[in-house]
Amino acid sequence: MKYLYSLFLFSIVSFQAISQGTIRGKITNPVNNQPVAFANVLVLETDLGAITDENGNYEITDVPPGLYNVRASFVGYKTSTQFEIQVTLARAVQLDFSLEEDASELSEVVVASEFTRSDETPISVRKINSNEIERYPGGNRDISRVIQALPGVASTPSFRNDIIIRGGAPNENKFFVDEIEIPVINHFATQGSSGGPTGILNVNLIKSVDVITGGFPADRMNSLSSFFEFQLKEGRNDKMFTQLTLGASEFTFSNEGPIGKNTTYLISARRSYLQFLFSALGLPFLPTFNDFQVKTTTKINEKTELTFIGVGAIDDSVLNFDVPDDETEDEKDARLYLLDNLPYTSQWNYATGLKLKKFRDNGFWTFILSRNMLNNRSYKYFENNESNPDNLIYDYTSQESENKFRAENSIFKKTFTLKYGVNYEYSRFLVDTYDEFTFASQGIILNVNDKTNFNSYGAFISASKNFNQERLLVTGGVRVDGSDFGQTAQNPLNQLSPRVSISYQLKPNLYLTANSGIYYQKPPYTALGFRNNEGDLVNQENDIRFIRSTHFITGIERVIPEKNRRFSIEGFYKLYENYPSSIANGISLANLGADFGVIGNEPVLSDSRGRAYGLEFLAQQRLFKGFYGIAAVTLVRSEFTNPNTEGFVPSAWDNGIIVSMTAGKRFQKNWELGARWRYLGGLPYTPIDVATSSQIPIYDSRPQGVLDFNQINTLRLEGFHQLDLRVDKKYFYEKWNLNWYIDIQNLYNFEAEQPPLLVPNRDANGRPIVDPNNPGSYQTRLVANTAGRILPTVGIIVEF
Repeated sequence: MKYLYSLFLFSIVSFQAISQGTIRGKITNPVNNQPVAFANVLVLETDLGAITDENGNYEITDVPPGLYNVRASFVGYKTSTQFEIQVTLARAVQLDFSLEEDASELSEVVVASEFTRSDETPISVRKINSNEIERYPGGNRDISRVIQALPGVASTPSFRNDIIIRGGAPNENKFFVDEIEIPVINHFATQGSSGGPTGILNVNLIKSVDVITGGFPADRMNSLSSFFEFQLKEGRNDKMFTQLTLGASEFTFSNEGPIGKNTTYLISARRSYLQFLFSALGLPFLPTFNDFQVKTTTKINEKTELTFIGVGAIDDSVLNFDVPDDETEDEKDARLYLLDNLPYTSQWNYATGLKLKKFRDNGFWTFILSRNMLNNRSYKYFENNESNPDNLIYDYTSQESENKFRAENSIFKKTFTLKYGVNYEYSRFLVDTYDEFTFASQGIILNVNDKTNFNSYGAFISASKNFNQERLLVTGGVRVDGSDFGQTAQNPLNQLSPRVSISYQLKPNLYLTANSGIYYQKPPYTALGFRNNEGDLVNQENDIRFIRSTHFITGIERVIPEKNRRFSIEGFYKLYENYPSSIANGISLANLGADFGVIGNEPVLSDSRGRAYGLEFLAQQRLFKGFYGIAAVTLVRSEFTNPNTEGFVPSAWDNGIIVSMTAGKRFQKNWELGARWRYLGGLPYTPIDVATSSQIPIYDSRPQGVLDFNQINTLRLEGFHQLDLRVDKKYFYEKWNLNWYIDIQNLYNFEAEQPPLLVPNRDANGRPIVDPNNPGSYQTRLVANTAGRILPTVGIIVEF
């Protein structure tokens, strides 16, 4: 018996000894895709490592399950570290490295930085990896929420993912997945802006995200505040692998693997049941969404690679007329207000693209062909009574479609890089609308069915040069853009966009950086394609122009590589010109965008100016001895001019101060605890013109407050703060992995103040009461409006 017991114990120990993880991959030179032979690969804080073979391949075995930082290095190349690599028993980790050649001849100057720096964008760049995205407290695996931890990034305290960077509007950001533009990354996106209640991109497929908030490279166009560069994982080339995620609001299926010898794939599909959560919370709208992603990578030969990307979503939202239990009078008024104003909404969108990358000895060509489309439909009946077609007050359908081509050539020398390229875009905007709603206060009913085509074109050239043994890096470039949407815009020289960046290494791992550049962005299609009832392109006749922003940025950065730590301070100043302003309301469109619906579908003039300036402070700790954290503080001012006001007034994005602190700790037995606390200064808002809003014809056609734009943003909300908490537990088995988590948003249930709502007093039948002292108006009152409540989420992730 003792012998059998000893044999049993020996079997367990032996099984545990052989049941270890594996890290394998390939190291290449990103300039020519050549393998780097005999490079060192080390699992930091362990004795494990390997050396690549003649083909650049390596394999590290007997790695205990856990989270590791892995470093690759070779003489004559810059060291590269990949953080938080999850090792499991169920699958080998496929971890590839790109090692850049080191032009420096003085070894004491070249100290490997553990944080991303590139020649094209040496300033205002932040990188987030896949593990940081997945375990982010309060993020609920949504990349748009994870980004809010970075300096300079604000948001709105509601069920939305608006990204507000350095005082700019939400529509000033552009998104690229593997260098292919994806215009829409949120479900129920606001047309003409961005945002939405939840993101489209599945974090299971994301390898990393670079957020560029300044110093934009010349090959990027049509944005004023930021570029998001998403890099998707490569599909496994050895066997199929599946991940299932069950959360409080959605179910996600992901799968990856090889297709033949030279092609790999990634696919993802997600189905929400968010409507059940919203119904349980007593919200008056019930959204449902579906999304999908696909990526294939084909290694045609050692020098040629073809990538295909597909992203899409289908969204529907209906109204919820159920009355919650124990509803207060103010809660009832707020619910009825939303029911009176929210339309039925359906939306679908997709983006597809092909990227061909052709390497040679000193660089590569990149060719990108893509297409994207957004279909947006919403309709509304008076008092939500659909039984009579005459009750229809709003029926809006529009489509935005773009077909794009880019060709870029990258040439690399020892201390010099040159890039140049061209781009062309053919787009169509279709609108079919009946609208008694938008221009109700002006007594205008819009009835339009038409389409408009646009041609846009551009070119760029940029170069980077290292001096003084790589202590000094100078990057400069210029691009031109043109489009036929307006007379001024047709000439590309009117949109001449120079930019220059300088980075100087004061001493090892201490950098001084500066940038200045002029950037242009097209106004939204809703403004470019707006037509009146006579079919005239009103804004084209008004010579609508590209929006212009001039940036001035400087900063200092200190990196402590041995502790995976970074500190930085950046100051920024942005000047806006040619911003569209509403002719009817006399306000800049920069003050719109944090709501569902459509922005910019009205007559505008390119006559608004703006400015945003401030300081950003960042302290970041990448995984080190089980601890990680990031703290960011931003002081910002955002101001715009409006035709009906004198001078600059605070914009709708003028938070004043933004604080975000995130920290986490990994414990033994694969437990992890993370927390995030953020504070945003109160935003300004415009008071309601109660007298005008209460008039019966105006309120019946649009049952909400008409803002008094003569007092634009003269009032300010209280500040907003929130604590989020997340607990993770992982289990690693021989053939599969299990992870469960609890994510609690707004742990102490803080209710953020929002602009008050104007509601009518109602009789016993729920009808608005006419004011006896003013028979042409309803009796109305202002009620408090808050956003935010505790929102716990329990999720399960199964991998096999």
